[in-house]
Amino acid sequence: MKRHRGLRRYYDRLSIANDFDRMKEFDFKNSKTWTENWHLHFDWRGYGNRSFKRREPRLDKLFRHFDLLISEIENQHNDLQLYAVLLDYNSSGDALFLHKPNANNSQFPFKTANLSKTTTLTNNPLNNYLDNLDDYEKMYGKANEAFCLLFKKSVGLPIE
Repeated sequence: MKRHRGLRRYYDRLSIANDFDRMKEFDFKNSKTWTENWHLHFDWRGYGNRSFKRREPRLDKLFRHFDLLISEIENQHNDLQLYAVLLDYNSSGDALFLHKPNANNSQFPFKTANLSKTTTLTNNPLNNYLDNLDDYEKMYGKANEAFCLLFKKSVGLPIE
């Protein structure tokens, strides 16, 4: 097995990096900027699929960016939705979403059907991680894979 060098530095950077600093093309503070389910993934290569130990730092980064995005959009009115979607075992699908009224006339506000407050996840470490998140509303469902949709009621329009 190939040994990877520099993992400590990689995980140290992962815990402090702000991906929004590199995004010059998107102006979060401008309330006239529209987004159609704009999203950001934190584990494109799916490293977290191998073990939850590798997934957890990426989830920490996702929720840190959730809070950073709240501070970026705080001057905007309630005409937005901010939420995260976590898949049961597919770490590369975990993403943070920002949805606003848009020129493509896609469904805004985003509404869901057939979601429950009872977990559908079979990944026990992920369930335990989500149980420790207190400030988030959690809704569970199943499409191709079980998933959890998370949002904060105090930010934008709630997911119904």
